[in-house]
Amino acid sequence: MNSANVCCCSILPFNTNKTIGLKLKLKLKLAHTTKTRIHSSSSSSNVTVADDFQAFLNILPFDLHQILLNHPKRPQLLEVILDLGRFPEARYLGEYGGQYLRNTEVSVEELEYAQNAVGEFGGDNRAGIDGTLHRISAIRSRKGVIVGLTCRVGRAVSGQADMVNDLLHYGKSILFVGSFNFSRPGVGKTTVMREIARVLSDKFDKRVLVIEQVIVDTSNEIGGDGNIPHAAVGGARRMQVPDPSLQHKVMIEAVENHMPEVIIVDEIGTEAETLACRSIAERGIMLIGTAHGERLENIIKNPTLSDLIGGVETVTLGDEEARARRSQKSILERKGSPTFYFLIEMRERHHWVTHLTEKSVDMLLRGKNPLVEVRKRNNELKVVIERWKEYDGKAF
Repeated sequence: MNSANVCCCSILPFNTNKTIGLKLKLKLKLAHTTKTRIHSSSSSSNVTVADDFQAFLNILPFDLHQILLNHPKRPQLLEVILDLGRFPEARYLGEYGGQYLRNTEVSVEELEYAQNAVGEFGGDNRAGIDGTLHRISAIRSRKGVIVGLTCRVGRAVSGQADMVNDLLHYGKSILFVGSFNFSRPGVGKTTVMREIARVLSDKFDKRVLVIEQVIVDTSNEIGGDGNIPHAAVGGARRMQVPDPSLQHKVMIEAVENHMPEVIIVDEIGTEAETLACRSIAERGIMLIGTAHGERLENIIKNPTLSDLIGGVETVTLGDEEARARRSQKSILERKGSPTFYFLIEMRERHHWVTHLTEKSVDMLLRGKNPLVEVRKRNNELKVVIERWKEYDGKAF
C-alpha cells in the first residue's frame, strides 16, 4: 500500500496507543473553536462507465441494434420492453421517456430467441447475462409461457470509492444509509458497494494476496444476475442468496466456510441480519453494508436496526446524578459497542456525511449535535472533506 495515497488526517483514530488517542481528544476540543479545515484529494476523480452494450444487444431482435446504437440518448437508455403483440419500446431516463423502436409487433420467435440467449430464468422470473450487470425480467401467461421481457441495462461506474478511500485503509466496518434513489442509475449505494469490492480486492495489495472476499448480494445487482460476476467487483467472490429470508444464514455460512476478511452485504433489514452482522464483526471481519434510513437518527429509532449502532436502552438515574447531568431521571443511552465503526449518510450523489458511530450516537442521545466530516466533490470533481463540522441533523 502506497502511503502517499492515504489521507494523513483521517477521521479515524487508531486507539492502539495513548499518543494518538490524546491527539484525537485535542482535535475534537479545538474543532469547537477553530474554523473548519478543508482537504482536497491530490488527484481528480476518474469516473468511468462501462455498459457491456454489445452483450445487451445480442439478446434483442437484430433490426433494433443500429437504432439503439445510434440513438443520441443511448447513455440514458434504461430498458427495452419486448411484449408479445406490441411494438418494442425503449425507455430512457429523464424527460425523453419512451420511444417505439419500429412499427411491427414483437413475435413469439423473437421472445424465444431472447429467452434462449439469456438462459434459464429463476423463480423470481429474472435472469442475467454472464459477466454483465444487465437484468432480464420475464412476464408469463397463466400457462407459464413468457409473453413479455423487460431488458434493463446495467452499467458499471468506477471511480466512486475515492470518496471513502482513506476510511477503507483502516479496515473498520462502514454502514451506508440514505436516500439511494438518486437522479439516475449507477450513482447510488450499489455502485459504491461494487466499487469498494473492487478496490479492497484489487488495489489493497495485502488483501489480494491473503483473503477471499464474499459479497452477500440479495438482489444480485452488485455482481450482476449471471453465474459469472461482473468484472467491476474485481477479485471479490460472490455468494448469491436464493431467498431474501435466508440472507442472514448465507452471511454466517460465508464466514464459516470461506474465511473472508471482508463481507459486503446490501440492504440489512431484519433482526436476524442485524444479529448476523454483530456475530461477524465480533470475529474481527470487516463489514461494508447498507441499511434503509435517511439519517443516523433513523437507525437509532429503528428497533430492528439500532443494534447496528450499539443499540439504545432507557436508564434511570439517581437524583444526584440527574442533577449533575441536568437531565431527567430516565434517559436514553447506548447499550454496547456499534457493529459499524463508521456510518455514512449519502445525502446526494456527491454529498456524504461521515460519522464516528459511537461518538455521534452518544451525542445525539444527549440532545447535542456531534462533529462529523462532510465529503463532497468540487467543480473539478476532486473530493473535498470538511472536517469536524457540526452536524446539521435533528438531535433527540
